[in-house]
Amino acid sequence: MKNRLFLSSPDVGAIEEKYLIEAFRSGWIAPLGPDVDAFELEMAAKVGVAHAVALSSGTAALHLALLGHGVRAGDVVVTSTMTFAATSNAIRYVGAEPYFLDAEADTGNMDPDLLERALTQLAHDGVKVAAVVPVDLLGKAANYTRICAIARQFGLPVIADSAESLGASHAGKRAGAWGDTSILSFNGNKIMTTSGGGMLLTNDASFAARTRYLATQARQPVAHYEHTEVGYNYRLSNLLAALGRAQLSRLDEMIGRRKLVRRFYRDLFSDVPGVQIFGGDNDDDDNFWLTSIEVNAATAGWSADDLRRWLDEQNIESRPLWKPMHMQPVYKDAPALLTGVSQRLFETGLTLPSGSVLDSRDLERVAGAIRAFLTMPVPA
Repeated sequence: MKNRLFLSSPDVGAIEEKYLIEAFRSGWIAPLGPDVDAFELEMAAKVGVAHAVALSSGTAALHLALLGHGVRAGDVVVTSTMTFAATSNAIRYVGAEPYFLDAEADTGNMDPDLLERALTQLAHDGVKVAAVVPVDLLGKAANYTRICAIARQFGLPVIADSAESLGASHAGKRAGAWGDTSILSFNGNKIMTTSGGGMLLTNDASFAARTRYLATQARQPVAHYEHTEVGYNYRLSNLLAALGRAQLSRLDEMIGRRKLVRRFYRDLFSDVPGVQIFGGDNDDDDNFWLTSIEVNAATAGWSADDLRRWLDEQNIESRPLWKPMHMQPVYKDAPALLTGVSQRLFETGLTLPSGSVLDSRDLERVAGAIRAFLTMPVPA
């Protein structure tokens, strides 16, 4: 059996090794250090914001962003249903209730029309909404032009969950620079990685300082350990920040490679009935993190899950699009405004190996497996 091909394996090499060894030899092994400081400055400059705070995960960044904007127990936070659980979990961490909105059909991102309807109805019902948290799906930024304008009408902060979209943009502005606050993830499968890690981005110096304070156990600036409120152990280690700096220096290169992977799949499926690349042809502002297809089973004669199971037999990873949060057992009772789009995307979508580490032989292996599947007799 050939080695398994994954959706998005870490793309690391000599430069990452060099940065890590230099950080190791510097003696800055414990959390914080010069590489953390440099990583924050370099990422802020890359995205185009004033301040960045390096943290242990994107989830930690979401948690602190919600706390920083005053979200508390009993509040409602309007967010995307088409997302990974970390988004809604962080809302629950602060005791608030997620209110899920369905997606735009072409992007899978928050539908601004539904946002306006939901906020209007919630205001009419006297429900206290504390924030709006849009999520950038699979590397494509949400429609922040409309989302931020609508949130402003209701006096609400926007926390942009850009965990998946570093390197993407919307309306000429980079993902991570939209909203009042934004967050990034550097998990092992992301466009760039620090193994595990995340970042909070803001233009507000006091917000950044408050985030750093809470992330370091809310320790007071005195000689002994003094705490006047509960804090968290959320800071990124210096070694992982060194890895992040190396990865950031290669970000554009890695995005370029993933763009070629997207083109490869577009060509592969161009004449396959009932199949289209998720997101259509409008991907100029993408970071191409993951490439997915949508399958119309009635036209294709097979389903997305049929192909997934076949690829798994060939030791090739593929995965449905995110199962919407309103369909998850843990959130089955949460309020939501739905159109059915996200459920359809979950049922008809399939994400294929998309990492920048894939070489031509890997892609030909995937293509060979898909071509073999397409030539198999259709089940009666």
